[in-house]
Amino acid sequence: MREYIGVILAGGFGFVVAGSMVLFSVLFGPKKRTPIKQEPFECGMPPAMEPRGIGRVNFYLVAVLFVMFDVEIVFMYPWAVSFGQLGRGAFYEMVLFLAVLFAGLAYAVKKGALEWD
Repeated sequence: MREYIGVILAGGFGFVVAGSMVLFSVLFGPKKRTPIKQEPFECGMPPAMEPRGIGRVNFYLVAVLFVMFDVEIVFMYPWAVSFGQLGRGAFYEMVLFLAVLFAGLAYAVKKGALEWD
């Protein structure tokens, strides 16, 4: 368990810092609400128009693709660290994993998920 003390301390420090920032914001932040402060912010200008219709989902598709490849990298770090001990089977499993991810990317590109018309 001693190997994890650094990780536990770093995580605890992160939670303490985040919690204290939220607490200080609640305690010492501005509390006066005005109609101007309650308006949605749009580059410092008054809103050009009211939101209407169905929004495009391209941003969300790109975000999902980013998460998909971000998870791939997270799985590749421990694999790369212990690659010498795992043997050939682990190499073929990683090739299969990357092939599945590449097939997902090819499908997304074919469906036009990355086009910004």
